[in-house]
Amino acid sequence: MSAASAPQTQARLPLGPITPQTPLPPAIQAWKVYLQDQGRSPNTIKAFVGDLNLLAHFLPPERTLGQITTRDLNRFLDWLQHGRGVPCSTKSLARRITSLKAFFRWLHQYGVLVQDPAEKVIQRSAVSPLPRVLTPAEVRALQERAQAHRQQGDARPAALLGLLLETGLKKSETLNLYLNHIVLEGPDAPAVYVRYAAPRYRHKERRIPVSQAWAQVFAEYQAQYHPHERAFPWSPRRLEYILENLGREAGLDKRVSFAMLRWTAALHDYRQGMDPDELRAKLGLSKMQWREVGLKLRRLDAITPQD
Repeated sequence: MSAASAPQTQARLPLGPITPQTPLPPAIQAWKVYLQDQGRSPNTIKAFVGDLNLLAHFLPPERTLGQITTRDLNRFLDWLQHGRGVPCSTKSLARRITSLKAFFRWLHQYGVLVQDPAEKVIQRSAVSPLPRVLTPAEVRALQERAQAHRQQGDARPAALLGLLLETGLKKSETLNLYLNHIVLEGPDAPAVYVRYAAPRYRHKERRIPVSQAWAQVFAEYQAQYHPHERAFPWSPRRLEYILENLGREAGLDKRVSFAMLRWTAALHDYRQGMDPDELRAKLGLSKMQWREVGLKLRRLDAITPQD
């Protein structure tokens, strides 16, 4: 069934029926509720709704959804850059175009609009600089240093480094990783489960398989440090120091960090041919976030030595 012929019940959104005769502000509020229901972060919702409120301020008050054209949207974007009197960076402009496209695509998909006026608006990307990653040789050097600590009776560096290289967890996810999120035995083991307390982040929850080798290292670490609740019950700075120290011991000229290891893990999986949707899910990214991440991984693959 086409979007244009979608049943009217689909267009009955959280704040009541939305039609082509509906003014922009009520539709923006309905979209806000929709984004909340989809589990989008408060910052994302605030930014997207703010962008649409700017459009409502720009257009005549009597303009309805069905009267908004591609020309209106292009005039709005030109006003943001040259007529508003407030600086509009390339990154902000790209996000505002994304907001327009997401909002009008939503209205089109629900059958409110027959034509999507934002479809032909040209997307302008603002990709941030490429992150630094480790080469395979640098990864091996780190692993050798972590193994040396393990042989000396300290498995903590190897457990932390191995976790990040195998799972690509963010720093915040590592800090909030509890022992009951790590399953070392059973039919689905070994695996790490990423959990979130806040309901709006439930879409980021996921299961990530880990190797038997890492499971063994983690068991050694547990026997040595006896963590009770959190898997790594130290401050962020302390864990960062462990990674930085491994880098210094390995003679690297890079400051090893959580972010660097996350990107290194993602690049490894990308080069191993992991399905893009599977990799996106493993990293806990939305489809919108994946657009930039996928582009960066392709560029990193082209410039990073493979050995």
